[in-house]
Amino acid sequence: MEHFPIIQALCRTALADASLATRKQIERLRDALVKAGDDKQAASLAAMLMSAERNKEVVPSRLAKSRAQMPGEALSPGTPVPVDRETAAPVATLLFPEELRADPPVFNPVVSAAIESMLEEWRNLQALSALGVQPAKTCLIYGVPGTGKTRLAMWIARQLEMPVVLARLDGLVSSFLGTTARNIGNLFAFANRYRCLLLLDEFDAIAKLRDDPQEVGEIKRVVNALLQNLDGRQELGLTIGVTNHSKLLDPAVWRRFEVQLEVPKPDFNVRKDISRYFMAPVECPDSHFRLLAWFTEGLTGAEIEVLVRTYKKSMAVHGEGGRDLIETLRHFATLNSGRCEPGRRGLLFGDSKALFRAMKEAPELNFTMADIGEVAGRDKSTVSRAIGKRSSRFEAPQTGKVTDGQPDPDRS
Repeated sequence: MEHFPIIQALCRTALADASLATRKQIERLRDALVKAGDDKQAASLAAMLMSAERNKEVVPSRLAKSRAQMPGEALSPGTPVPVDRETAAPVATLLFPEELRADPPVFNPVVSAAIESMLEEWRNLQALSALGVQPAKTCLIYGVPGTGKTRLAMWIARQLEMPVVLARLDGLVSSFLGTTARNIGNLFAFANRYRCLLLLDEFDAIAKLRDDPQEVGEIKRVVNALLQNLDGRQELGLTIGVTNHSKLLDPAVWRRFEVQLEVPKPDFNVRKDISRYFMAPVECPDSHFRLLAWFTEGLTGAEIEVLVRTYKKSMAVHGEGGRDLIETLRHFATLNSGRCEPGRRGLLFGDSKALFRAMKEAPELNFTMADIGEVAGRDKSTVSRAIGKRSSRFEAPQTGKVTDGQPDPDRS
């Protein structure tokens, strides 16, 4: 089909927040492509439809929301936010639901189900109130940088159709005695006045251990002010804290959050889905996504995005007949050596025979000789001959370890 990449991108965008009618039309297009013999393009649409179906675990299938109102006034774009008295800098930024991304971040099914359970509480305020209970109103999202924590908080606000009062707490810290605590008080007073989701980003900037010997007495007073304001907001609205450094948090801060959600690094299947998401509108065989997921073991979603962007830029510069995926991975590993798992990186820059053999024996890849040839830009027979011969470098399939001419002691 002519201009299929554009049609593919339109379908992917539509499926991010699709109605039943939209899905039906895309299914009709898929079936029409099958009848026309365009199997590759039909498979691409089928994969998108399947991915959208999986996202139903996170995205609500019903649009009815509870009409129970939280206390407070409605925020508008013209609402003035409080400012730091010394610098006149605003202590928060306002974001409204229509400005936030509608497509959900990609997590494993366990994390997705936990997020959905929290959203279900907020969609059923009336039912909970009838039983004399309230939804969890405080949530701490933590994990290593790049796992999608802030994006998740924004997406939650979009699902609940709530404006966000975004405060990066490192920006609240002032060198003037007493100003930081005052900024925190002004921020919470503002959030308590309006119906909103208060998002405390870079939460560890203030919520540090009060007994840290490296901190002066001022930070202890700041943490106390934060705790008091969190307590005062318990009944007024939803508060989400985001941190990359959970170990820095004061134990008393942890107790203020009813939900404590750790966002882990993505597993193989999630890495594959993330690669597919960022690859749009470029079409790739499934073998490419499997190899990207295998190579990015230990990487975060943000780092996978960097790799996929490198691949797309290579295709734009060199064309489809240019640099193959293996060469692109080597290029990425050279420019981002600190991001790459050492074993995988060693295979990339070692003997190609050892790399091919490792890919063939990796159970999660489930590669055929043709798959390896496709990602490496070689024909099937060349790959078969390479794997059939022993390499001058010893490669341990189970661990990915490479040692120059020496057996792995773990396998002796």
